[in-house]
Amino acid sequence: MSDCDGGVPGPVLLELRGLGVSFGGVRAVRNVSLSLRSGELVGLIGPNGAGKSTLLNLITGSARPSAGQILWKGRPIAGLSPDRLCHLGIGRTFQNIRLFPSMTVFENVALGMHSKPLYSLAEAFVRGRRARAAEAEVARRTAELLELVGLGGRGSERAGALPYGLQRRLELARAMATGPELLLLDEPAAGMNEEECAGLTGLIRGIHREFGYGIIIIEHHIKVVMELCAESRIYVMNLGEILAAGSPREIQGDRRVVEAYLGEKREAHGRRRRRLARDS
Repeated sequence: MSDCDGGVPGPVLLELRGLGVSFGGVRAVRNVSLSLRSGELVGLIGPNGAGKSTLLNLITGSARPSAGQILWKGRPIAGLSPDRLCHLGIGRTFQNIRLFPSMTVFENVALGMHSKPLYSLAEAFVRGRRARAAEAEVARRTAELLELVGLGGRGSERAGALPYGLQRRLELARAMATGPELLLLDEPAAGMNEEECAGLTGLIRGIHREFGYGIIIIEHHIKVVMELCAESRIYVMNLGEILAAGSPREIQGDRRVVEAYLGEKREAHGRRRRRLARDS
């Protein structure tokens, strides 16, 4: 049962302690501490350049921290390769879609399942019983995931030919195919219109409820984050640091957040705060 559904949170999956990294003298992330329990869905928001995607890159091994710790189920994982972290149960999507556009929709999702060894190389060559059973399971599970994200019946289409919004859904299915315990979603609604955002919000909510993943979602669409984290919490980053953390209501009422996120002047605070509340 997930925290967003009002259940009791599970054990701590991910913990960041004083995490930091610098690039060319620029401190992109500084002294970030947060935690996520099994089944929780939390939001991560902030202005462009706040360090949100860099934080996900640190968690998934695409960048190495220069300070602090990353703990997975209490064990340090900083410095492990992205494929090793995927094997541990950390999956992600990207701000810029990273599908294999010339491959089919089905092949893109099936590749996610092959991120973990299913059988030996020798069994692959001789097409042994275990290899055949594993491939049948991959086909079954791939079809299930495509149906779940609204792509049932489109498995034979080329991924790059899908409409943009469906490519976003395909990337989500591929991340789920890796069998994660934690999903890191980097602006999954980027470039979507209001109707597409509403559909994606419902999809993520349903996935969270059904599979119980821990989820961290970065999103500039405030309404998406506020709805998904209505019974959970949101972290706000600015200039590489955690500026605030709390419920959607607390975040809406925090002057520092409104000023940082909307870039307002102090005298316009009341008007901007009402706009933020209305949009949520």
